[in-house]
Amino acid sequence: MTRFALPAPIPASARGASVALGNFDGVHVGHRAVLEVARAACAGSNPLAAAVFEPNPRRFFHPEAAPFRLQSPAQRARTLEALGAAHVFEICFDPSLAQMSDRDFAEKVLVNQIGAAHVSVGADFRFGRSRMGDTESLAGLGREFGFGVTAVAPVGAEGERYSSSAVRAALAAGEVAKAAAILGRPWAVEGAVQRGFARGRDFGFRTANLALGDYLRPRFGIYAVRVSLDGAVHDGVASLGINPTLGALAEPVLEAHLFYFDRDLYGQTIEVHFMAFLRDEAKFDDVEALKAQMARDTEHARAALAMT
Repeated sequence: MTRFALPAPIPASARGASVALGNFDGVHVGHRAVLEVARAACAGSNPLAAAVFEPNPRRFFHPEAAPFRLQSPAQRARTLEALGAAHVFEICFDPSLAQMSDRDFAEKVLVNQIGAAHVSVGADFRFGRSRMGDTESLAGLGREFGFGVTAVAPVGAEGERYSSSAVRAALAAGEVAKAAAILGRPWAVEGAVQRGFARGRDFGFRTANLALGDYLRPRFGIYAVRVSLDGAVHDGVASLGINPTLGALAEPVLEAHLFYFDRDLYGQTIEVHFMAFLRDEAKFDDVEALKAQMARDTEHARAALAMT
């Protein structure tokens, strides 16, 4: 899989793709349906590609908005690759793109830059300046410029439409199983392990600490997790929050304790998969009470992971 940052030129070998187009934040089950339609449209005769916006238009238009991303660009690209995308086109969402008409976007980006043979989008897709374009106008532009267009109906279960917003709502409520059902896999945070205060080591609970950065802030609390590291997966328990007992932090931190693991991970990249919510973050009267609860959390996490 190759990632291309547009508007930089792409090689001729990457042109002529059947393209799934959208933000694809989280690459949930609904996004997969759009990708599957693009796959069917290419019928093996064209490359399968995904075209995404970077940064997310929401961040461009609302730079003050609280962190909301479900995946980093690298996670998104890997997920799309696992689903069969040969290329990922990351379209730079900047002032120039924001001012393009729907027609200009179709001609300058989809035709001139990507050379799309077919474009599949969600049924509610909007594009162009002030969201002027929709699936109907995209289909008309496709007929004019020579690319096919398919609008994909929403996907959901029990009357609920799968969406990135639904994933965010589930995570904000600590409903990680519901979020995983929409995503088609457990939600995960990836990052480089940072140096903390090393207080967990004094308690016998060494942790790998990650800053959340642009990731959504889910419900603060304790989670059963699985941690991907160097191709291996380790069971563990994690705290996500501001650590009120040991001195509240200005920004929430994800602190993951890997079972039966006692190696320094500073600077290494890990991915923490949220498997089950165990309890809310709490402030304890003293360190001894915190240590006792951490031991109970470990046992609860092991029990939860044994069922997944």
